Amino acid sequence: MPTTYESVSDLTEALKRAAAAHGEHEARTGEADPDWPEWYAEYMVRERAGEELPT
Repeated sequence: MPTTYESVSDLTEALKRAAAAHGEHEARTGEADPDWPEWYAEYMVRERAGEELPT
């Protein structure tokens, strides 16, 4: 699904939200996620589309 951001600050804020959510994900799993780029990408695309977010 194509996903766009309106500005650098818009993308920055999306990355911060993904980072915070991913920190919670790693705390729940109790381990570092080596596939974090894929997790961030999925989170950001779903968030932008208004879909259910990964946990």
